Amino acid sequence: MNVVHLQSSDAMRYRTLMLEAYELAADAFTSTADERAGEAETFWVKRVADPTGISVAFGAFEDQELIGTVALEFSAKPKTRHKALVIGMYVKPAARGRGAGGALLQAAVQHAQSRDGILLLMLTATEGNEPAINLYRTAGFEVFGTEPLAILTPNGYKAKVYMWLPLTDARTAALELNAEIPKTSGSPRQPPTRSTFKY
Repeated sequence: MNVVHLQSSDAMRYRTLMLEAYELAADAFTSTADERAGEAETFWVKRVADPTGISVAFGAFEDQELIGTVALEFSAKPKTRHKALVIGMYVKPAARGRGAGGALLQAAVQHAQSRDGILLLMLTATEGNEPAINLYRTAGFEVFGTEPLAILTPNGYKAKVYMWLPLTDARTAALELNAEIPKTSGSPRQPPTRSTFKY
C-alpha cells in the first residue's frame, strides 16, 4: 500500500471514492451524496490540490486502486492560520483493518508539521462512531468538547465530538504566549522528507 499526496489528475477518482463515502457512511459527513454529486469538477480539483495551498488531500492506493483518503483544510485568516482541519477521512470497507486509516493520518500530520506556523490539527467525529474515534485517539488526538444535535443523520440527530492534536511546537508556542493549552498524550513527530509514504 502506498499513501501519496493527491494531484489534480486524481480529482475524479477522489470524487468517486467520496461519493461512495457519503452513501455508505452517511452519518460521518455533514454533506450528502446528492449535494456533492452536483459539484463541478473544479470543486474536486481544489479539494485535492488547491493551487493556493488552502487544501490538500492524500490517497491510499493498492494495485493502482484508490482505497482511502483524508484531506486537510488550512485557514487564510490571520487569526486562525495556526490550525488546520482534518476532513474527509474514508477507507473502503473491504480495505479496512490493514492500516490504511493510520497511514493516511500519519501522512496528513507529517504534511501539517512541514508547514510553517501550523500548531495544531482539529477534527470532528460523529457520536457513536467508535472505530473512527479510536483511530484518532491512537494517532494522538484528544477529545475537547461535544456539539449536541450537530447533524441530522438517517438515524436521527447526533452530536459531533471535537478532537485536537498539538503539533511539535504547539506547547512551546503556547508557553511563550502565556496561553493555556490542554494536556495531551500525543508525541512530537518529525516532518516528512518525501510526499510518498509506503506501508
